[in-house]
Amino acid sequence: MVKASPIKTYHFMPYKYGTELLLDLGRIETLKNYVLDRTLHQVSFYEIVFIEEGSGTFSLDGKVMSISPGTIIFISPGQVRRWEIKEKIRGYTLFFEKDFLHLFFSDELFLYRFQYFHQYSHSTDIKIDKRSFGKCLELLQEIEREFGQIQNDSNHLIRSVLYQLLIVLNRYYAGIYNVQRDTYIHADFYRFRSLLEKKFLENQTVESYTKMLNVSPGFLNKVCRQFSGLTAQQMIHHKLISEIKKELHQNKSAKEICYDFGFSDPSNFNRFFKKFTRTTPQQYRKNI
Repeated sequence: MVKASPIKTYHFMPYKYGTELLLDLGRIETLKNYVLDRTLHQVSFYEIVFIEEGSGTFSLDGKVMSISPGTIIFISPGQVRRWEIKEKIRGYTLFFEKDFLHLFFSDELFLYRFQYFHQYSHSTDIKIDKRSFGKCLELLQEIEREFGQIQNDSNHLIRSVLYQLLIVLNRYYAGIYNVQRDTYIHADFYRFRSLLEKKFLENQTVESYTKMLNVSPGFLNKVCRQFSGLTAQQMIHHKLISEIKKELHQNKSAKEICYDFGFSDPSNFNRFFKKFTRTTPQQYRKNI
């Protein structure tokens, strides 16, 4: 078996501006060694990329999306990605640690309220019109100006602008993919999403999550369909496939991954993977 190269991980630099600041903003064209890295890599933080000019493709957890002006890409921690650029890219990249918002809102589940982060069933990119994209740029430029004159209360101002931007983007995303944007009214949905991120290895049945949430399977399926378009079990399966793909990029055999993910034997593992991807784990790795 051909061994895959270990995936490079980029980590956040909280003291770039002297005092701790868990958010940063940069121009894509000035961060070529990081943003436009053509090798497989991942980040340990949240990131949103805004494309003003250029073309190419961007692969995220095996899903390939086209890049063009007006494209916005949402990236969650740990997702494996790769750039393939055809025309020079210009734009912004906004990245932050989850604690930048958690410390302000005191809500561990805050980022699960937005449909575009930790997304399994829909694409994690959107293409919006020039006017809507311009509104996003205005908010980014407000953050950029604040970085140019950091003050003691800058983190509070930047948080407020980021919060506004995240909500605006959630509205755009929900409209494009026809999903509910207001997850606030069903805390059980984003509690389920949070639990799924943390416990998918040991809990792969709907019943296990309904016990943790203290709700019925019927209720959980209802809110999952309402806010994601999928049943709870489909969300679990999408999460598993996403994580298996990530492992196939690493130096692990399909057999190792099979048992790590709780499958009884390699044949069951192969059937499960092929059902959702139309290819076997070995073929998928070969195509990487």
